Amino acid sequence: MSADLQEYRMELQTELRNILTYWMKYAPDKEHGGFYGKVDNQNRPAPASPKGIVLNSRILWSFAAAYNHTGNEEYLSIAHCAYQYMDKHFKDPEFGGFYWSVDHLGKGLNDRKQVYGLAFCLYALSEYYVATRQKSVLDCCIELFRLIEHHSYDRKRKGYFEAFTRDWQQLEDFRLSEKDANEKKTMNTQLHIIEAYANLYRVWPDQYLKRQIENLLEVFAHHIVDDQTHHLHLFFDENWEVKSETISYGHDIEAAWLLLDAAEAVLHPGWIVTMKSLAVKIAGAAAEGLDEDGGLNYELENGLLITEKHWWPQAEMMIGFFNAWQLTQDENHLQKSLQAWQFIGQYIKDCQNGEWYWGVFDDHSIMEGMDKIGFWKCPYHNSRACLELIKRIGSLSHLQN
Repeated sequence: MSADLQEYRMELQTELRNILTYWMKYAPDKEHGGFYGKVDNQNRPAPASPKGIVLNSRILWSFAAAYNHTGNEEYLSIAHCAYQYMDKHFKDPEFGGFYWSVDHLGKGLNDRKQVYGLAFCLYALSEYYVATRQKSVLDCCIELFRLIEHHSYDRKRKGYFEAFTRDWQQLEDFRLSEKDANEKKTMNTQLHIIEAYANLYRVWPDQYLKRQIENLLEVFAHHIVDDQTHHLHLFFDENWEVKSETISYGHDIEAAWLLLDAAEAVLHPGWIVTMKSLAVKIAGAAAEGLDEDGGLNYELENGLLITEKHWWPQAEMMIGFFNAWQLTQDENHLQKSLQAWQFIGQYIKDCQNGEWYWGVFDDHSIMEGMDKIGFWKCPYHNSRACLELIKRIGSLSHLQN
């Protein structure tokens, strides 16, 4: 098994380089600045497409994190570009925070404050601070954290509300996309806030920030993770009443490792014990979505299995099941991680044009017409899976010799 893990690590090192090389080649918008809002499977850009804060901030995180791991100055250069474009075009100089989208020229398009998007800004900026140690970047992180706390945090019931107008007034439509339920709180936003807050805490160990991370761990344990099935509930009203029965296998396996990561970031012994236990249980629940081919199906919606296999759940299960193996030493979990990588190599990676397809159908045919680069198609899930596993395998003491 040691040899298998070393091979796994070497393959992921190669894949990380391939992913980042693709984004350096095809993503930059050399005419208008920043990054194209849309590139298709044949690597053809749609230059007039809108540019979203999720894409820009995830590029920033990916290249800052890759630089922090490798020291490759080319990666830092892309991170600089992402930061500068974000600061110039997405940042709201009047009301604070960052816009949801701009047009291809960098002019404001949708100026709402979507807290999910702000979480990714914070996640990316805190990683960029690690790369640059610029005080102005940390100051921006702290300012954004305080804005989220002031406007979005529910002081009565905990957790965070979804979305606001540019000047932080309430909206009637909170949704990230048309497929989502229009509810005031979602699992998705809570998950990415705790992810961002944990990353910020590592560079700014503020006691109030620590308490808010612990509050979110409590929210997940008491409201979001079903205590019977260990799947995550997705949508809630302000009182944490569940408003959806849909199961998202990708979010299950992503949360399985991210929640423990947050508990370990704040070094809370009780929450570490709880989240270690939940990590294994949630991974077991996510495994219900596995197909015989080793891929992870998308969702269970109204009792109907959505048998599409999107790129990002495959990436997240590489980490989530590896984490479960580290906690239990159960080889079945490790095999699921390895099988995920094999599935990606066989069906999700575009060996001709580079990067990963959006996904495949149950017969493994490619989901044509979807983005290779887009509003939601970013380098964050797959580059992070590579980075996380490279580090984890490298830290295993019995593989050092």
